[in-house]
Amino acid sequence: MTASFDIFLATVPGLEHVLLNEVIEAGFQNPVATGGGVTIQGSWHDVWRANLTLRGASKVLARIGEFRAFHLAQLDKRSRKFPWADILGQDVIDNDLAIKVEVNTNKKSKIYHAGAAVERIERAIHEEFGAKIAQGLENADIVFKVRIDDNNVQFSIDTSGEGLHKRGHKQAMGKAPMRETMAASFLRACGYSGNEPVLDPMCGSGTFLIEAAEISRNFMAGRARSFAFEALASYDADAVRGIREAWKIRASDQRFYGSDRNVNVIGFAKDNAARAGVCDLCHFAPTQVSNLERPDGPAGLVIVNPPYGARIGKKKDLFALYGSFGDVMREKFKGWRVGMITSDTQLAEATRLPWKPTEAPIAHGGLKVKLFQTDTLR
Repeated sequence: MTASFDIFLATVPGLEHVLLNEVIEAGFQNPVATGGGVTIQGSWHDVWRANLTLRGASKVLARIGEFRAFHLAQLDKRSRKFPWADILGQDVIDNDLAIKVEVNTNKKSKIYHAGAAVERIERAIHEEFGAKIAQGLENADIVFKVRIDDNNVQFSIDTSGEGLHKRGHKQAMGKAPMRETMAASFLRACGYSGNEPVLDPMCGSGTFLIEAAEISRNFMAGRARSFAFEALASYDADAVRGIREAWKIRASDQRFYGSDRNVNVIGFAKDNAARAGVCDLCHFAPTQVSNLERPDGPAGLVIVNPPYGARIGKKKDLFALYGSFGDVMREKFKGWRVGMITSDTQLAEATRLPWKPTEAPIAHGGLKVKLFQTDTLR
């Protein structure tokens, strides 16, 4: 249980450096940013803690073993000898949980047909351990990720199950919602740590503000959901309960302001905030951007994920919206910082806000978006 192995913390490509910062701050060992995430060294306790507490990780994959295989017959034979019972708990059989295998191979390996490799490994799991095989990834309770690189077959298991953006409290969503894990990462990238107010003038179902309020209270990210690791042989319910009980929440007197021109999504946002336990910190109101007023109290962060052409609406119709947002920021929000997520630099420039240089683009909904930021507006 205390043995150390590789743990891969996945995130959206382009946000690896933000997750790395969070992982270092959380005290995980030997973090290294790689393509699509951060690799750490740790034990099963670290797997549980990462799933429960990290806000920017989308999945937690545990490296569980590897062997060499130069052809499919050898892959079949060695897969049958793999210690599946040491990984999969009896709950997999008792609860009729379904297993799925995904294989990624490359030209450096003699086994190049991923589908044939999947078939051999899944058959081995079914015949040697007795687990049911899922018909399609969407029906799987537990997923193994297998990488065949230079004839080395590396096994990892998805210990999260559903994506970690599914915190357990968002039931109602507006159009083109931002995932909670991305929202948390963008907040961190904007320097937000929970000690200032946050305003989102196009808040949709409230994702940014709910994440910000949870961070302000230091709520545990995964407190309201279950995980795939609960069905594994390594699972220690008492130890996981200990992680939950040792977590310290804190009082917060910050305020979080959300508005949107769509009255329906304001109702969604209020309901989601209530389920998350932060409705007392959040204020939502149906308001056009042009009618936005600066809240009383100290300055903080304005963060917004406005519509952009390929995502919602036509680009030519959006210049007025972006321009109006920029006007309100310059006229009424001196002392605040602004963060904006958009795929379109021309739309960002239409705000006439003093954007700092942007970093690498980030994958979101089939598009590449960038985080545009200002310093404190003066």
